[in-house]
Amino acid sequence: MSNYKFPSVVCFILFSILFSFSYFAPTATVLAKSRRPISDSEIRQKKSDCYADIESGLWGSHCKSSSIAKENCALKCLSPACYELVYESDPLEEGEKDLVRSQEFKYCLHKLSLGESIEGIKGAFD
Repeated sequence: MSNYKFPSVVCFILFSILFSFSYFAPTATVLAKSRRPISDSEIRQKKSDCYADIESGLWGSHCKSSSIAKENCALKCLSPACYELVYESDPLEEGEKDLVRSQEFKYCLHKLSLGESIEGIKGAFD
Protein backbone atom coordinates (compact mmCIF):
# COMPACT_ATOMS: atom_id res chain seq x y z
CA MET A 1 0.00 0.00 0.00
CA SER A 2 1.47 3.33 -0.96
CA ASN A 3 1.34 6.53 1.03
CA TYR A 4 -0.20 8.53 -1.83
CA LYS A 5 -1.42 11.95 -0.75
CA PHE A 6 -3.78 14.18 -2.69
CA PRO A 7 -2.26 17.45 -3.77
CA SER A 8 -3.59 20.37 -1.77
CA VAL A 9 -5.35 21.77 -4.87
CA VAL A 10 -7.42 18.61 -5.29
CA CYS A 11 -8.36 18.69 -1.61
CA PHE A 12 -9.36 22.34 -1.90
CA ILE A 13 -11.54 21.60 -4.93
CA LEU A 14 -13.25 18.68 -3.21
CA PHE A 15 -13.83 20.76 -0.09
CA SER A 16 -15.24 23.61 -2.19
CA ILE A 17 -17.66 21.30 -3.96
CA LEU A 18 -18.85 19.75 -0.71
CA PHE A 19 -19.17 23.18 0.89
CA SER A 20 -21.18 24.46 -2.08
CA PHE A 21 -23.66 21.60 -1.82
CA SER A 22 -24.09 22.01 1.91
CA TYR A 23 -24.28 25.80 1.74
CA PHE A 24 -26.54 26.37 -1.26
CA ALA A 25 -28.83 23.33 -1.19
CA PRO A 26 -30.39 24.08 2.24
CA THR A 27 -30.99 27.70 1.20
CA ALA A 28 -33.04 26.66 -1.81
CA THR A 29 -35.02 24.22 0.31
CA VAL A 30 -35.72 26.82 2.99
CA LEU A 31 -36.79 29.39 0.40
CA ALA A 32 -39.11 26.97 -1.33
CA LYS A 33 -40.83 25.78 1.85
CA SER A 34 -40.86 28.89 4.02
CA ARG A 35 -44.22 30.24 2.81
CA ARG A 36 -43.04 33.62 4.02
CA PRO A 37 -41.95 36.24 1.51
CA ILE A 38 -38.26 37.04 1.52
CA SER A 39 -37.60 40.47 3.00
CA ASP A 40 -35.50 43.24 1.50
CA SER A 41 -33.00 42.85 4.32
CA GLU A 42 -32.70 39.10 3.64
CA ILE A 43 -32.09 39.82 -0.04
CA ARG A 44 -29.43 42.40 0.84
CA GLN A 45 -27.73 39.95 3.24
CA LYS A 46 -27.75 37.10 0.73
CA LYS A 47 -26.41 39.40 -1.99
CA SER A 48 -23.69 40.58 0.38
CA ASP A 49 -22.78 36.94 1.01
CA CYS A 50 -22.65 36.41 -2.76
CA TYR A 51 -20.29 39.36 -3.19
CA ALA A 52 -18.02 37.87 -0.50
CA ASP A 53 -17.99 34.53 -2.33
CA ILE A 54 -17.17 36.30 -5.59
CA GLU A 55 -14.33 38.26 -3.97
CA SER A 56 -12.92 35.06 -2.47
CA GLY A 57 -12.73 33.55 -5.95
CA LEU A 58 -15.44 30.90 -5.55
CA TRP A 59 -17.18 32.12 -8.71
CA GLY A 60 -14.05 32.33 -10.83
CA SER A 61 -11.92 35.18 -12.10
CA HIS A 62 -14.43 36.20 -14.78
CA CYS A 63 -16.76 37.39 -11.99
CA LYS A 64 -14.07 39.76 -10.75
CA SER A 65 -13.13 41.13 -14.18
CA SER A 66 -15.41 44.20 -13.95
CA SER A 67 -18.08 45.69 -11.73
CA ILE A 68 -20.83 44.63 -14.13
CA ALA A 69 -19.47 41.06 -14.34
CA LYS A 70 -19.48 41.01 -10.54
CA GLU A 71 -23.09 42.24 -10.47
CA ASN A 72 -24.23 39.61 -12.98
CA CYS A 73 -22.49 36.90 -10.97
CA ALA A 74 -24.02 38.18 -7.71
CA LEU A 75 -27.51 38.07 -9.25
CA LYS A 76 -26.88 34.54 -10.51
CA CYS A 77 -25.59 33.55 -7.06
CA LEU A 78 -28.65 35.06 -5.38
CA SER A 79 -31.00 32.97 -7.53
CA PRO A 80 -29.87 30.97 -10.55
CA ALA A 81 -33.51 30.38 -11.57
CA CYS A 82 -34.44 34.08 -11.42
CA TYR A 83 -31.21 35.10 -13.14
CA GLU A 84 -31.88 32.65 -15.96
CA LEU A 85 -35.43 33.92 -16.37
CA VAL A 86 -34.71 37.66 -16.19
CA TYR A 87 -31.09 38.31 -17.19
CA GLU A 88 -29.42 35.31 -18.82
CA SER A 89 -30.51 36.04 -22.40
CA ASP A 90 -29.45 39.70 -22.03
CA PRO A 91 -27.02 40.25 -19.11
CA LEU A 92 -26.58 43.69 -17.60
CA GLU A 93 -24.07 45.85 -19.46
CA GLU A 94 -21.67 48.46 -18.15
CA GLY A 95 -23.57 51.55 -16.96
CA GLU A 96 -26.99 49.96 -17.48
CA LYS A 97 -29.71 50.55 -14.90
CA ASP A 98 -32.68 48.39 -15.82
CA LEU A 99 -35.38 49.10 -13.25
CA VAL A 100 -38.00 46.93 -14.97
CA ARG A 101 -35.81 43.81 -14.92
CA SER A 102 -34.72 44.65 -11.39
CA GLN A 103 -38.38 44.59 -10.33
CA GLU A 104 -38.93 41.33 -12.20
CA PHE A 105 -35.94 39.77 -10.45
CA LYS A 106 -37.13 40.88 -7.02
CA TYR A 107 -40.65 39.64 -7.78
CA CYS A 108 -39.16 36.31 -8.87
CA LEU A 109 -37.30 36.03 -5.54
CA HIS A 110 -40.54 36.85 -3.73
CA LYS A 111 -42.48 34.16 -5.64
CA LEU A 112 -39.78 31.54 -5.08
CA SER A 113 -39.68 32.31 -1.37
CA LEU A 114 -43.39 31.50 -1.21
CA GLY A 115 -42.92 28.30 -3.21
CA GLU A 116 -44.94 29.70 -6.09
CA SER A 117 -44.41 29.31 -9.82
CA ILE A 118 -42.24 31.91 -11.52
CA GLU A 119 -44.05 31.58 -14.83
CA GLY A 120 -45.31 34.88 -16.18
CA ILE A 121 -42.76 37.03 -14.35
CA LYS A 122 -40.85 38.00 -17.49
CA GLY A 123 -42.66 41.05 -18.83
CA ALA A 124 -44.84 41.47 -15.74
CA PHE A 125 -43.64 45.06 -15.23
CA ASP A 126 -43.53 46.22 -18.86
